Amino acid sequence: MLRYVALRLLQGLVVVFLVSVATFVIMQLAPGSPVDIMIGEAQVTQEQIDAIERKWGLDRPWYIQYLTWLGNVLSLDFGQSVVRTGVPVGEMLLEAAPTTIRLNLLALAIAAIVAIPVGVAAAVKRYSFFDYASMLGATLGVALPNYWVGLMLIILFSLQLGWLPPFGSDSWQGYVLPVAVLAFGEMAVLARMARGSTVEALGQDFVTVARAKGLQDNVVIGRHVVRNALLPVVTLLGYRLAFILSGTIVVETVFAWPGIGRLFIDSIYRLDYQVVQAIVLLLSVIVVLGNILTDLAYAYIDPRIRIR
Repeated sequence: MLRYVALRLLQGLVVVFLVSVATFVIMQLAPGSPVDIMIGEAQVTQEQIDAIERKWGLDRPWYIQYLTWLGNVLSLDFGQSVVRTGVPVGEMLLEAAPTTIRLNLLALAIAAIVAIPVGVAAAVKRYSFFDYASMLGATLGVALPNYWVGLMLIILFSLQLGWLPPFGSDSWQGYVLPVAVLAFGEMAVLARMARGSTVEALGQDFVTVARAKGLQDNVVIGRHVVRNALLPVVTLLGYRLAFILSGTIVVETVFAWPGIGRLFIDSIYRLDYQVVQAIVLLLSVIVVLGNILTDLAYAYIDPRIRIR
């Protein structure tokens, strides 16, 4: 077990390293320069520009810059923002992370609580009106992009009805629309997976044997079918973590949400290398850890699975 975890962590470190290198190279190839952002419209000489580049290490080769940044990261120093001069990147992440974490946890929890029972019920009542209606809603949830759903909700509930604020996170009302948008997309995927895995479990021999023993349907479904059907759903939950994080970037931009997603977009526009690299590194670590925890959850849900 420990050997397996160590191997997965080693693989995860390789993935995070490759992602960090790719991000660094892409930012180097991006048009423009952070120096242009810093000086703005000010009239400066070439000597002053050279001094700024030396201060931030931008005059050195890209691989030297990367190795310097990587060495600082290993000591938990993510550098300073180029745009917000003198502000540590770690401090900026700590300011933005809580709102993003709350947004993601609320959306994922609501999606799981609603979608899994709906998917199971749709499979049990297969080909019924409830089945067709729930799967139609799930199909719409998969097909409709987050930004479009967010804009439509703003138009309806903020501009037309005036019930909810269109942006910000100052009150609980500000959470409703962005959480609803994220949860809607995740519920669609989870409900479809829960229905499919439940239908497959209902066709297994152990269900026939349990019913032949005289067990009631609710006992068969609750004790046997759902437990076996949860395995692929839990698998999907781990992998959906990456997608919900990417969706958060779009949703936070639409709703002007002061989280990591909006900070990421603003930093890309302003060529704030340090912030972009730190956010990509953080998100890649979260995705890798989420996948490892998903694999470890297999053994808990299905005792037939043993990790050696």
